[in-house]
Amino acid sequence: MFCAVIVAAGSSRRAGFDKLAAPLAGVPVLRRSVDAFVAAGCAAVVVVCPEERWRAVGLAEAEFAVPVKRVDGGAERQNSVEAGLNALPEGTQWVAVHDGARPLITPEGIRACLQAAQTTGAAACAHPIVDTLKRADAQAHSLPERVSRDNLWGMETPQIFDLALLRRAYQGVAQQQLVVTDEVSAMECIGVPTRLVQGGVNLKITLPGDLELAELIWRNRA
Repeated sequence: MFCAVIVAAGSSRRAGFDKLAAPLAGVPVLRRSVDAFVAAGCAAVVVVCPEERWRAVGLAEAEFAVPVKRVDGGAERQNSVEAGLNALPEGTQWVAVHDGARPLITPEGIRACLQAAQTTGAAACAHPIVDTLKRADAQAHSLPERVSRDNLWGMETPQIFDLALLRRAYQGVAQQQLVVTDEVSAMECIGVPTRLVQGGVNLKITLPGDLELAELIWRNRA
C-alpha cells in the first residue's frame, strides 16, 4: 500500500504570508499538493500542519476518495515527518514524504518516483544543477573559487521509500543526534543511496515571486 505524508507545519516566515493557504489558480497551495497525491493513487494521505491552517485551506470540510487526516508537527522538520509516519494506516509499505509548498508536482511525477523507489527502495524527485555556481563571502562578494556543477542535483520532493527502511533511517538520525532537512539525508545516515528522478517542473513556493511563477506554470498546463 502506497501512502503520503505532506509536511506543512512551517511558519512561512520568508514568504511573509501563509504561502500554503495562498491561492494557486483559485485553490490553496496545500490543497493542490493533497489533490496530486490523491490523483496519483495514494491509499491515504497524512497532512502535518496546525489546526488553523487545516481549516484555513478548507481541508477540514473537504471530501476525498481516500482518507485524508491531519496531525500536529514538531519542533524540527524531522519531528514533523515522524509524526506523520506514526499516523499512517496499518499495511503501508511505501511512503512519499512531500513538502506542501511544492504544489506543481503532478500525479505522473509522483508515479515515476514511486516506480524508481519500488526498484531500489529509495527514490526522490530532483533536478540537475545547470546554473553557474559561485561561493561568496559574508558581504556577498564572489570568491575566485571554481565550483563544479558536475553531478550536482537540487533536491525536491516527493521522496519515496520503503516505510521500514525510512523508519530505520530515522532511528539512525536519532541515535547520532543529527538534524536533517530531508529524508535522503536520513537515508545517508544508514549508508543507503537514493535514486534521483526528474519529475518535471516542481518549484517550491518560498517567496511571493514564486507564487506568481507557479500561477503562470499552472495556467500554461491547463
